[in-house]
Amino acid sequence: MGINMARKAIVAIVGRPNVGKSTLFNNIAQKRLAIVEDTPGVTRDRLYATGEWRDVPFTLVDTGGIETMGETDMLRFVRYQAEEAIQEADVILFVVDARVGLTNEDEEIARRLRQSNKPILLVANKADSPNQQANVFEFYSLGLGDPIPVSAANKLNLGDLLDETLALFPDDALDGLDEADSEEIRVAIIGRPNVGKSSLFNSLIGKERSIVSNEAGTTRDAIDTTIERDGQTYVFIDTAGMRKRARVEEAVERYSVMRALRAVDRADIVLMVIDAVEGVTEQDKKIAGYAHEAGKGIILVVNKWDLVEKDTNTTLRYTEAIRTELGFMQYAPVVFVSALTKQRVHRLPELIRYVADQHSMRVSTSVLNQLVEDAININPPPNDKGRRLKLLYTTQVKTKPPTFVFFVNDPDLMHFSYRRYLENKLREAMGFEGTPIHFIVRSRSEKE
Repeated sequence: MGINMARKAIVAIVGRPNVGKSTLFNNIAQKRLAIVEDTPGVTRDRLYATGEWRDVPFTLVDTGGIETMGETDMLRFVRYQAEEAIQEADVILFVVDARVGLTNEDEEIARRLRQSNKPILLVANKADSPNQQANVFEFYSLGLGDPIPVSAANKLNLGDLLDETLALFPDDALDGLDEADSEEIRVAIIGRPNVGKSSLFNSLIGKERSIVSNEAGTTRDAIDTTIERDGQTYVFIDTAGMRKRARVEEAVERYSVMRALRAVDRADIVLMVIDAVEGVTEQDKKIAGYAHEAGKGIILVVNKWDLVEKDTNTTLRYTEAIRTELGFMQYAPVVFVSALTKQRVHRLPELIRYVADQHSMRVSTSVLNQLVEDAININPPPNDKGRRLKLLYTTQVKTKPPTFVFFVNDPDLMHFSYRRYLENKLREAMGFEGTPIHFIVRSRSEKE
């Protein structure tokens, strides 16, 4: 499996911490995707987004600040991620701080960038005033050509910067830009912190793309990676671990949780990762409940299965325990994996594709009404104070998730138990494995 980015030029934003890379990224992408804080080192993982200039789309990569000093594990990880982004890039935007001026770190990063032999634009950020714009001349000593003064925060000179960037795109990066890829399946990987989401993400895409460590909350940004397998395009979204609200104190952590929820919102399918050792927790129920209520296709992925002592009935018992704890999600398939050993991870893309098909399934009106009629004949609606529910007509109004409108004589007579019965009958006949089903009940007067 390889990362499928051949159709778009890749623009990497690099530089030392706190020079405004994330602000520049956000304003070029025109979305608030990267976390922006004054604290150095906030952006840890690479973050991808699509930018567009003069009708030419491109892939924009934000990176963690390159720390040239120090050798902690996290600094090494961040440096590795930035260097990976540089290797992927067609054009590199090297951001420096016009207020602070030239630093030793800038000089060291410039030396490394020159070794990459990639087209580089020197971006002197925070040049908000004429005095600061005059300060950019000292950056000529880096040997990277003319510094381009900009203010990412105030969007000054960003058009000139993008013109220069576009001029450096390779010809082959512009091929096939008009070919829309509408068949992609967007997959969000969610769960509590430290259950192995990043390890699973890396195993799925076949490359170390997200930082993996035992520090809970390491992944702060939702990051997207596109892969193609057996003719199907998948976009995997690795998300920050969601933690209990009482434990979310820093602004950065709050924003990370928001992004994880947004990742669910823009996904088709959700991989809900559960720690096999700890089992289903109350927080797992809340996270899974959010995905369920959002109407997403869901696969329950029990990770760290290699750490569980097993006998012949372990899988069955564990599945039954999950079904009990997540009673509202009986429809979701359960897969037992080890992201570390890659046990059964290879089965996930095929299962994702299957659940995506179920999630987008459409039932013809004639078949649907026959199914409902058969269900009524087997088990007629009960009386309620002398009145009986009459189901007059049923139609499917949307997919993702499958949504059905039932026209009845009185919506108040459609009790939860009979609604659940009808859902079970629909599932028996049509499957709908891995997807919630939404029912809308209307009175006969609303049918028009």
